Amino acid sequence: MHTIVTALLWFSAVGCAVMGGVYFAFSAFIMAALGRIDHAAAIAAMNAINTDILKSLFMPLFFGTSVASLALAVLALWHWGNEGAAPMFAGGVIYVVGMFIVTIVFNVPLNDALAAADPMTASSGGVWKRYVSDWTIWNHVRTAASIAASTLFIFALMAWNARSL
Repeated sequence: MHTIVTALLWFSAVGCAVMGGVYFAFSAFIMAALGRIDHAAAIAAMNAINTDILKSLFMPLFFGTSVASLALAVLALWHWGNEGAAPMFAGGVIYVVGMFIVTIVFNVPLNDALAAADPMTASSGGVWKRYVSDWTIWNHVRTAASIAASTLFIFALMAWNARSL
């Protein structure tokens, strides 16, 4: 069991960090850059990104890290009282709620609404403006949750493995 938990902690720590980096890029400069260009071009660009991301390595990492984080939260409860269980549990819950649930409940519906918008209509300018604002706010949450979970998994990994020395 020790080896399985250690492997899950490594995978989740790195996976959450990578996901946090992707989300950080969107929060730090991609959405700001898209927000400065013509709304029709920005809508087309974001829709292209949303289409391509579904066919990329992002998706296995997105789902794999979510499942591993959930597993770690459950394993932490199973091993409560052991070194590293508390940060393992917190990391799992923060990631699943702050990244996975936020994505499903907020970002995906916003992406779907943007995909349904006709970029050539006058009303799409308002759709885009709301999208950039709302999507970016929820992306900030995903960024923070991913980075916090990665940090907590690193702490859990150090504590979990220190007990076997």
